[in-house]
Amino acid sequence: MTVAELLKQAQALSPQERDELVQQLITLRDANGDSATPQPKTGAEIVAMLKAMEPIELVDAHIEDPVAWVNAQRDKRTQQLKSYRDGEA
Repeated sequence: MTVAELLKQAQALSPQERDELVQQLITLRDANGDSATPQPKTGAEIVAMLKAMEPIELVDAHIEDPVAWVNAQRDKRTQQLKSYRDGEA
């Protein structure tokens, strides 16, 4: 059922029934809002989560200088986009 269909049905209600519907919808939204909002994690929880994660493979891990690494990524991206501009890809 779409929102438009629900709205048509709501328009058929009496004003008192509409008020009751609005109150029930607000109550439903507020009740679901509390459980849908994630609670912030503590530092210990974040550390535990990071330790439990699988190790990741870094791109160009052999480049130790952060500036050189960023420049290498930019150069790669430029070359990749150049192939699209030239119609090669």
